[in-house]
Amino acid sequence: MANIKSAKKRILVNETKAARNKSVKSRVKTYVKKVETAVANKDAEAAKAALREATVEINKAGSKGVYHKNTCSRKISRLAKAVNGIA
Repeated sequence: MANIKSAKKRILVNETKAARNKSVKSRVKTYVKKVETAVANKDAEAAKAALREATVEINKAGSKGVYHKNTCSRKISRLAKAVNGIA
């Protein structure tokens, strides 16, 4: 355990940030799963709607610094490719 006051604060701040990051990542995974489920069921309309929602969530995560911008682009690209494959 840290003895210095600033180190103790860093630990608390890091825990807070980790909790927020975990929440955001979990939310992104949920939306990605919705797209993948729609693609698996070959439901083009539902997949396109889910893709729009997932894209917004992934971009939000990128803007908050949870994901790198290239990671966001890669995730969106893979989802879009899957959705376009069933259309």
